Amino acid sequence: MKTEAIILKGPRQLSLSQVALCPISAGDVVVEVAHSGISTGTEKLFWSGTMPPFPGMGYPLVPGYEAAGEVVEAGADSGLRVGDHVFVPGANCFAPDEQGPVRGLFGGASRHLVTAASRVTRIDPGHGAKGALLALAATARHAMAGFNTALPDLIVGHGVLGRLLARLTLAAGAPAPMVWETNPDRQSGAKGYPVSHPDEDPRRDYRAIYDASGDAALLNTLIGRLARGGEVVLAGFYTAPISFAFPPAFMKEARLRIAAEWAPADMSATRQLVESGALSLDGLITHRSTAAGAPAAYETAFTDPTCLKMILDWKANA
Repeated sequence: MKTEAIILKGPRQLSLSQVALCPISAGDVVVEVAHSGISTGTEKLFWSGTMPPFPGMGYPLVPGYEAAGEVVEAGADSGLRVGDHVFVPGANCFAPDEQGPVRGLFGGASRHLVTAASRVTRIDPGHGAKGALLALAATARHAMAGFNTALPDLIVGHGVLGRLLARLTLAAGAPAPMVWETNPDRQSGAKGYPVSHPDEDPRRDYRAIYDASGDAALLNTLIGRLARGGEVVLAGFYTAPISFAFPPAFMKEARLRIAAEWAPADMSATRQLVESGALSLDGLITHRSTAAGAPAAYETAFTDPTCLKMILDWKANA
């Protein structure tokens, strides 16, 4: 089977191309993707060529791990039915063809996907494009529900991840966190919590600071804003080495925690929060594009500070 997918042949070499899909097995489903999101974390690093090397990395690749669509074929042992709407966290389902092998890193930006049914999550079709945001919401939830965690009283960065962290904090019944944002284009849109430039915030006794900025150079500043025994949670993705001055951290008895990607329990809990109305995904999608417009859409997603989340609409390109 052939389908269309976003192909990165190298840094900034992006196009919509035909690819071959692997055959379906009894435990698999074929999903026709309606919407996929562009990640300003991992995808930006692949697109710019700044992703640190790791096993399996290489070009050409299909990026993306935020896809929502409809099951159009279900294996006998999949437990799903044609017509089910699902979230797909990427797929490694691309077969070599006359153009050679294509890597699925993370393989979600494709009109059709073949994946094990155990990897997908049933979702309400009424979510529409917002269904593609579940991975990011689950990532935010994982950062807050990890080992020996405290809910944030300061969040750094008012992008999509920062907004989800703030919304989850409020959904948990905790006091409204402070959110820092230096970019004026991103300081609006808060609901129930304050957003401030860090220079306007004198507080230096935060118990739990969650950094969603991805800026490794901020760590010394954040340690200086902690209460004694406080914790800094690195919730973004960092390409530069992480370092900090030891004496201030020593005096604060500071703790440092790294939040990894979401786990199945996070996805299940997040879906329940969204479907119950406790967690809203409204106002996070600011830009949309057809899949055919992907080259310009990726450029906008990574360079326009007003773009919180870019969604590719695969149906509009059919």
